[in-house]
Amino acid sequence: MTIELSVNNESKSLADNTLLSEALQQWGYGDSKIAVAINGEFVPRSTYTERELLNGDQIDIVKPVGGG
Repeated sequence: MTIELSVNNESKSLADNTLLSEALQQWGYGDSKIAVAINGEFVPRSTYTERELLNGDQIDIVKPVGGG
């Protein structure tokens, strides 16, 4: 069984019961310094291994930009 979700406005499919941490690995983010919001709510990094993704979730992944 799979779920459909949106990642940075791009449609993605994942296995049901996939955790956010697993999805980030699959999408190539690994241990990157990123910020994640699901359905408009910031997700603390400490909960990535507990947060199960659901069908229809809207996920925004942002990489911080350095500079001055």
